[in-house]
Amino acid sequence: MDSYDKLKPYGICINGCIDGFSRHIIYLQAGSTSSDPKVVAGYFLQGLEQVNGCPKTLRCDLGTKNRVVERIQNSLHQLFNENPGNKPCLLYGKSCHNQRIESWWGILRKHCSQFWMNLFEMLKEDNYFGGTFIDKSLIQFCFMELIQKNLDQVVLEWNIHKIRRLKNTVSPSGRPCIMYEMPSIYKTRSYMVGVPNFAIEALRSECKFLKYPCDQDVFDLCNILLVENNWEKGSDPHEAVDLYIQLRNVLKSILNI
Repeated sequence: MDSYDKLKPYGICINGCIDGFSRHIIYLQAGSTSSDPKVVAGYFLQGLEQVNGCPKTLRCDLGTKNRVVERIQNSLHQLFNENPGNKPCLLYGKSCHNQRIESWWGILRKHCSQFWMNLFEMLKEDNYFGGTFIDKSLIQFCFMELIQKNLDQVVLEWNIHKIRRLKNTVSPSGRPCIMYEMPSIYKTRSYMVGVPNFAIEALRSECKFLKYPCDQDVFDLCNILLVENNWEKGSDPHEAVDLYIQLRNVLKSILNI
């Protein structure tokens, strides 16, 4: 589990989780923060809900943003792990040592994030982005949904593609989704700890789930402007850029900045 910060200067924070054996992506979420422990825990809990369990061992960075995840992981293991063994249920380490997901971030950059980095850099070079609160909020309002759709597509394509066998490596080859769902084919077993739905529901109060892509006041104001001017949310990056510039010009005039 890790966060990806290449788009963070523009207000887009990405969090992801990958299975260490199969390299199957469990979740990949874009949001307005990657440092709020309750938001990070919310992503983690949604991932647990999708797979009906928690990992026997979770590896993540040492930092306060993962403290709620640590409590959740420890609590679930105390309640439902019938064979705890000697290995801890959570391992902290430097991000560079989290090899599986650190390696996958390079794939994400090639197939997704580099495009958005170039687009936002273009806005910056054209003096349409200054890194202010309003600019970041507008990036979030105009682009968050498009970026999440892009992430979902990348995850889908990755999970069903075939990882080829490499020389001098012990990593398994095959399709991540099959390796994850049917590990017995590869002479191993699932190390997931089953967790009932009621336990996951009980933990929702420990988490925070983002309702808006940006600050709520900016979100409400932008929606009012959309209605007043008969504008629509962009369905592609180019339309989103046009909307971003229009909203930015109007808000700068309203706020006198």
